[in-house]
Amino acid sequence: MHTDRDVMAAALALGERGRGRTGANPHVGCIIMRGGRVLARGWTQPGGRPHAEAHALSQIDGTLDDATAYVTLEPCAHESERGPACADLLAEARPERVVIAAHDADPRTEGKGIARLQDAGIAVTHGVMAAEAHRSMAGFFTRQAHGRPHVTLKFATSLDGRIAMADGSSRWITGDRARAHAHGLRAQSDHILVGGGTLRADDPKLDVRLAGLEERSPRREVLTRGSVPEGWNGIAAPEGIADLAGNYLLVEGGAQTAAAFLAAGLVDRLVLYRAPILIGDGYPALGDIGLAALADAHGQWQLADTRMLGSDRLEVYERS
Repeated sequence: MHTDRDVMAAALALGERGRGRTGANPHVGCIIMRGGRVLARGWTQPGGRPHAEAHALSQIDGTLDDATAYVTLEPCAHESERGPACADLLAEARPERVVIAAHDADPRTEGKGIARLQDAGIAVTHGVMAAEAHRSMAGFFTRQAHGRPHVTLKFATSLDGRIAMADGSSRWITGDRARAHAHGLRAQSDHILVGGGTLRADDPKLDVRLAGLEERSPRREVLTRGSVPEGWNGIAAPEGIADLAGNYLLVEGGAQTAAAFLAAGLVDRLVLYRAPILIGDGYPALGDIGLAALADAHGQWQLADTRMLGSDRLEVYERS
């Protein structure tokens, strides 16, 4: 028999299909089961609607007697012109039980979704894989807590921390597998940002070049106070990202832009691709971040993942 954690892990993986495509909405996963058999699966659709629960319930023909609905986030309970509240939909469908991973941080729903289900006589279990749900939907929780997207800063460097040769050449520091992984990051982001210097020097496309995912290329942003080309959006200062609509921003370069975001305390995750090469005199990955003392550098980041991608090493760090 599957445990609640087993099914919730599958629901979290399902919800990841919507990452970078749901706007300010969380990318939720939902699985409805009865007697060990999956009746329906749903995830938040592009643009944020239908929500995962509505998507799953639309596949149900019949009643939900003796069924359990697994949802990675507390079902919404607030009114919306875009669709009914998911707590109301589940209350009407009347599954025997609803299992929830994380509470909704939106004050319009927080706690109200659970209460509405319980008032309908539905048993509710919550907190199942809550930490994993917060990590999965980090963009939504970051926006609720800080009013801005979740920011990932990406580096591709040599062993000695260089991102280009002294003459500026940088293609390619990392290998095919690392570059493909980086394009996967782009596909999971609402926005991608580079500095004005990178834009002028490289004229980057910043699109997703993975077969079948080309349409998931993020919107292009540039950190500059000057004019921007057609198809780009200009941001005058790192704090300007609060005006971006989506939940996930990927910052790709260059060194001064990376330093500006770090100095402003706006980086939530570091993704480092390290190639087994030495460059020596070249462009450093990072500029001045305003560090006053070495002691201040410690305790800021914790390792969340590491693996080999061909001959390159991937390291992912999250802010402590």
